[in-house]
Amino acid sequence: MNFSNEFPDEFGSAEPDTLPRIASTLDRWRFALIAFAILVTVVAVGVLSSGSENSSSENSNPDVVVGTSSVPLITVPLERTLELGMKGEDVLRLQQRLKDLSFDPGPIDGEFGQNTVQAMWAFEKLVMSVPRERATGVVTPSTWAIMQSNLIIKPRRIADSPSHVEIYLPEQVLIVFKKDQPVLITHISSGTGEPWCEEVKIDPGEDGNKTDEQIKIGICGDAITPPGIFYFYNRRTGMRETKLGSLYNPVYFNYNIAVHGAILVPLKPASHGCVRIPMSVARYFPALVAYGDRVYVFDGIKEPEEYGSPIPPFDKPDPNYTTIAAETTLPSVVPTTVLPVTTLPTVTTTAITSTTSSTTSTSSTTATTTP
Repeated sequence: MNFSNEFPDEFGSAEPDTLPRIASTLDRWRFALIAFAILVTVVAVGVLSSGSENSSSENSNPDVVVGTSSVPLITVPLERTLELGMKGEDVLRLQQRLKDLSFDPGPIDGEFGQNTVQAMWAFEKLVMSVPRERATGVVTPSTWAIMQSNLIIKPRRIADSPSHVEIYLPEQVLIVFKKDQPVLITHISSGTGEPWCEEVKIDPGEDGNKTDEQIKIGICGDAITPPGIFYFYNRRTGMRETKLGSLYNPVYFNYNIAVHGAILVPLKPASHGCVRIPMSVARYFPALVAYGDRVYVFDGIKEPEEYGSPIPPFDKPDPNYTTIAAETTLPSVVPTTVLPVTTLPTVTTTAITSTTSSTTSTSSTTATTTP
């Protein structure tokens, strides 16, 4: 056996009779050396992972963290593409899965309605990273396969309140977390970022109206939803008319800016600065949050902590607004009654001739009367 062809050069100077002993020693320690190499690799990976986690905790990833669970799911294939207006058992399974993931598809009734569309918008934007303008609300078999995976939605922040809300402006999504678990994920529409001037109605008790009656005034402002860290401090019940428009069940977190229900919650930002949510969600949203609960607003540019708690731009009176409405005055018309003229025929009266014993007289009288 020629060991000189099987060992590295550093063994070349060894005596031939010592080479079998070296090979035997290597064989004896082979598994220990392999185990030691594996141990070193694991430790190195752990150190790198720990450093990565610390870095990510200090500099939060603007994308939502979506993890996986070790609990297997029973999956059911989707035989067709689901969209608005469809009905069936597959729609029912879709709605139940959305509900299990803390999205709100509306009633679990097997009917693909607008609430289910908006829940799918939120899922597409949050989990699938679909740009907000491209969300369709349509469920394809590939989308359904993603939905059936073991998804875990994790908060970006550990708050100092039992519950907290995270608002993601780039995705137009809001999440309510309780003990770091999502209890509501919903589609939203925030401020457009553009200036505006409108006539608004303000209810008594709302900012800008100290009277006992609803008033109308002209207001100008900037439709901005500021990023930063805030907390819920006020709320109203029912539909309220305010400087920023019609708000249903508003819960305020930054001066006049609130999370509230709205009839129109499109895919793009459309509000005057508030955070619109679907009316069906707004019916119970106030019950999910409490005074003092933290609100983190992410804009995808900087972290909320870097902004602090900036106040929104204050509104101002519209200089071109007037309360005098244009009126058209019609000339006064006095009604006139015209009586008909009636001409009566000429009447001739002939006196009766009387004769007495002493005097006989005859008289004739003719009279003509016109009315």
